[in-house]
Amino acid sequence: MSPGGRPALFVLVAIACFSTWKVDTWRYGKQLAKLNASHQADLTAISNAAAAQVRQALERQQATQKALAELDANATTEKAHALAENEKLRADVAAGDRRLRIAGRCSTDSGNLPYTTCGACLDDGRTVELAGTAGRAVFDIRAGIIKDRTALKGLQEYVLRVCQ
Repeated sequence: MSPGGRPALFVLVAIACFSTWKVDTWRYGKQLAKLNASHQADLTAISNAAAAQVRQALERQQATQKALAELDANATTEKAHALAENEKLRADVAAGDRRLRIAGRCSTDSGNLPYTTCGACLDDGRTVELAGTAGRAVFDIRAGIIKDRTALKGLQEYVLRVCQ
């Protein structure tokens, strides 16, 4: 090779290297742009899916809270009505407008008592009238039963309707 050909060869190799580098840069730039676009699309899809899940969770939570509020309102109303009825009955018994009677039964076999002392026993199907303090105790017990039944019914409804 001639001495003047070396710089030309060097320039030619330099141009070839530069051209190859530039073409690779363009090609890699396009690939990076595609990857960035794909990455952004994936991020957008993930973000949209997360937003949809959050929306659904919020809707479920609001529906649960609404159902719970309805259950609470119904249970409170039923309990208040039943307790008011109990208090009305208690007041009627205290005023003498009503009597508190309980069905009773007394067998002729009174255990160790002789038959003659069972004359005060009741026949089947008769009622026993309670004293005032016993009647109040019955109404207190009834009020407790009303509260317990209402609470139990409310909890059962909660489990059936809210905890699905």
